[in-house]
Amino acid sequence: MSSADRLLLFLHLGFAIFALGPLTAATMATPRYIRRGRPGIVRYLNRATRIYGLLTLGIFLFGALLAHGRFDQMWLSASMTLFIVALVLLVIVERDQRKAVHKLEVAEAERRPAPARAAPPPVAETAAAETAGADSVTAPGETPAPGAATDAGTATPEPATRVPLGEPAKVETGRIATISGVVALIWLVILVLMVWNA
Repeated sequence: MSSADRLLLFLHLGFAIFALGPLTAATMATPRYIRRGRPGIVRYLNRATRIYGLLTLGIFLFGALLAHGRFDQMWLSASMTLFIVALVLLVIVERDQRKAVHKLEVAEAERRPAPARAAPPPVAETAAAETAGADSVTAPGETPAPGAATDAGTATPEPATRVPLGEPAKVETGRIATISGVVALIWLVILVLMVWNA
């Protein structure tokens, strides 16, 4: 093996070690943090998927240069085909990560309680309430009629039902988990082919 081939092999293995590991970890961890409703972490994992996904192109490039055009070998053609399939699946994962971040941010904004502002009652209602209050004055020792002093403004609204944290991006969670497992399996098959035929 020439010095140029050794350099290409070193670069090929280096990109494989330092790109595939973080990439697989980022894609496999994404569904967990979507379920926990953490858009900040999911956005970071999306950025890591994009960066390390681009770095995996170096694996393909240096591997193709190392092959010296011997693409007629079955194991080499199968490895390159599987690699391209994995890249296409990673594009789908990256898209679903962006969708999940958007949905989680929208759900988080809707989950924040709105500041309560007391609206002043209309003038007609205020006048009617004052008249009713004047008519309902009771003498000392008398008990007011039940319901006479009820205040319509003191009624508390029922609490709104809160959506579970990861529920808005449930579809993306399942798809990312499934595709990430398939991509990890593809990396394993390519590794076995490379080692077996090295």
